[in-house]
Amino acid sequence: MPTFYAVGVGPGDPELVTRKAERILRQADVVLAPVSRPGESSVALETVRGFLDEQRQEIVIHQFPMTSDPEQLIPAWQAAAVRIAEQVAAGRDVAFITIGDPLLYSTFIYLLRIVREHYPQLPVEIVPGISSIMTAAAVAAVPLAEGDERLAIVPATAGVEAICEAMAKYETVVLLKVRPLFAEILELLRQTGRSGSTVFIERAGGKRQKVIRDISEMAAHSPDYLSLMIVRRP
Repeated sequence: MPTFYAVGVGPGDPELVTRKAERILRQADVVLAPVSRPGESSVALETVRGFLDEQRQEIVIHQFPMTSDPEQLIPAWQAAAVRIAEQVAAGRDVAFITIGDPLLYSTFIYLLRIVREHYPQLPVEIVPGISSIMTAAAVAAVPLAEGDERLAIVPATAGVEAICEAMAKYETVVLLKVRPLFAEILELLRQTGRSGSTVFIERAGGKRQKVIRDISEMAAHSPDYLSLMIVRRP
């Protein structure tokens, strides 16, 4: 039966794409790759390009604007849903690829809601992927949690107050999307005595991977969008 697949392709390393994800991508008729800006390269697509047969498969780049404005986002999601539903109705398997995991801070989550609402009969299969969080912990050799310890995942865009609250309650806090509040986060780490137990990881698992443990080096660095921090309680 023709199916709409959501495929997590991991953090950017083709060797961290699961065997199931690779199998589905090789058999799919259409591969849909999201980007946030016109002309932008897709990290997800570059990760899996070696698995694809571009002579047989249709590769579609679809823009999902990086904004919280629903007037821009909803039409983009709706257009993608229409395109997917039309392809599946025509008997073609469609694979939507996303870095990391499809259900953890992914564009796919919004797309899934629209598909379920407007195309409830559309077969959907979700293939989990290795998240940047697990990859970052591995490349930095930092335990995320052990024993009775608790772990919190916080988008830094939630604000310094939310970050501070999480650090007070949890032994480990993973901060995603750190670029917009990078300076404020570094100051908070200094004030709370966490600067020595924090690791900054950029592009985990990719060719441009960077791991920084010294807060002075962090302060001198301009972070990439695909950056996170693992903050451990001292």
